[in-house]
Amino acid sequence: MPIDPAKAVAAEPRSAEISWDHKDVQLYHLGLGAGVPATDPDELRYTLESRLHVLPSFATVAGAGMGVVGGLSAPGIDIDLAAVLHGGQSITLHRPLPTGGRAVSTSRVAAVYDKGKAAVLVLRSEAADEEGPLWTSDASIFVRGEGGWGGDRGPSERLPLPDRAPDASVERPIREEQALLYRLSGDWNPLHADPEFAKLAGFDRPILHGLCSYGMTLKAVVDTLLGGDVTRVRSYRTRFAGIVFPGETLRIRMWAGDGRVQVAVTAVERDDAPVLADTLVEHS
Repeated sequence: MPIDPAKAVAAEPRSAEISWDHKDVQLYHLGLGAGVPATDPDELRYTLESRLHVLPSFATVAGAGMGVVGGLSAPGIDIDLAAVLHGGQSITLHRPLPTGGRAVSTSRVAAVYDKGKAAVLVLRSEAADEEGPLWTSDASIFVRGEGGWGGDRGPSERLPLPDRAPDASVERPIREEQALLYRLSGDWNPLHADPEFAKLAGFDRPILHGLCSYGMTLKAVVDTLLGGDVTRVRSYRTRFAGIVFPGETLRIRMWAGDGRVQVAVTAVERDDAPVLADTLVEHS
């Protein structure tokens, strides 16, 4: 079997120094669709360096996502990247992210689960700077065809939607060129840009990055229910339930609770096909 679970989990963590500045943050925000309208004071917090704050989901691209890259090349893992799907993502914030800095990112395989027809790798990335921990990020990666060895199936975390109308619902259009802009933050997978490659993968045309819809959703929650204050976010997790194409529209429904916002994200033009599910933002 190309995955040796015991060897992968026992492997020494890999560390790398990462850095970013305000241009990286601004580019990331623009890739999420920030800056519309361009002179809106609420949008200038995402686009103008003198007012800049950092959306916590920036952690997924800081240093070009070293945690996922390092995890897939860890000892005990020898897989076909064509069989890999990003199944879920979570971030825990230890303090607000600075607009620029240097940090050490440490990545490891935190768990390997046997889902029968697939294996799931939990790739954990922890970042810290001179002042201490910044974030912990977990990416759940499905590897098709690599399950069935009789291992632990792992948790099955489902978050039923509240049985009431959402407290807020917004729509966010995805520009035709948005995937091309978002990929400049470090995800160069041709699936999101090359029509011929997308057809080989079974899609009519390139699809949007899952982590782009992930960031767009968090921005919508912050702007709609958290008063635009990114520092209130404590953690954020989701399961990637489906795809969305550039040119489509995300419908983002939100249910507010005690220190948490539950979210459901669908594609408007395809009869509200699921995009993100089991989505939760915990906040102060």
